Amino acid sequence: MELTYTPQGDYLIPDLTLPEEKTHIGKYGMLRRTYLKNHKKGMYASLTLSGKLNSHLAETDRTAKERIELITAKLLQSSPPPNKVADPLGWTGHLNNLRHQAEETVLAEIVYS
Repeated sequence: MELTYTPQGDYLIPDLTLPEEKTHIGKYGMLRRTYLKNHKKGMYASLTLSGKLNSHLAETDRTAKERIELITAKLLQSSPPPNKVADPLGWTGHLNNLRHQAEETVLAEIVYS
């Protein structure tokens, strides 16, 4: 590894940069970043300094989305929605309720742990 230096007055300061990862971070990755920054400062600093923060956040986001879909499907099997044609608002409310239940579970298990 070769270091380059930038003169700052009488001193030479090394040009240190972390490799930047270009990954998409969604809603759950952003929530995880905020949680780590505010409550797990050591883990946040470690991931940031090692350059693995973005990959960790992207993996958390992907896992959370997959888990929400899985939990929602299981909840739909155990509690089927009303007829969409007969009661469209009841059907929408039921599906939204199941999705929120799944999201609360995922937030507790994956994002805020």
